[in-house]
Amino acid sequence: MESKFSTRMLAEIGVAVALAVVLNFFKLWRMPQGGSISLEMLPILVVAFRWGFGAGAFSGLSYGLLQLMFGAYIIHPVQLIMDYPLPYMLLGIAGYFTIRKDGVIKPLNVLVAVVVAGGARLITHILSGVIFFSQYAPEGQNVWAYSTIYNASFLIPTLIINYIVILILLKSLNTLDT
Repeated sequence: MESKFSTRMLAEIGVAVALAVVLNFFKLWRMPQGGSISLEMLPILVVAFRWGFGAGAFSGLSYGLLQLMFGAYIIHPVQLIMDYPLPYMLLGIAGYFTIRKDGVIKPLNVLVAVVVAGGARLITHILSGVIFFSQYAPEGQNVWAYSTIYNASFLIPTLIINYIVILILLKSLNTLDT
């Protein structure tokens, strides 16, 4: 039986997951009840762009599971899945998008891919917030609004920063490919 995962792909996934763990330690901003602005998504997105959804989802799953070793906050098994492996697996969605046309990277296509993949991650965190962390919402505030505002406050800046850095990275990788 032939494997879809080549040695090169697995090596890149391993390096990307290790790099995501390291980048997670360099937070630009940390939220009080979890979440931060960092470049941890960057290597997972690069794998998704280079190898497609399966490799991106696998690298996200691996990274999400590794996060459990570095100060995870777990109150329920479903919350563990919704806050750690699942949102990072969903970043693999970026691998479904074609970001090159005629060998040239299209920044708008990269933006759409990053927004859709990041949006999937955001939705997962919002649902987790509504289901498991509603007690943190200020009295009288809608739980959905609270969870959306809380999670978007770090994920939107994270997506913007990752988008800018990934454009720079992909352009440099593009010149290396030729």
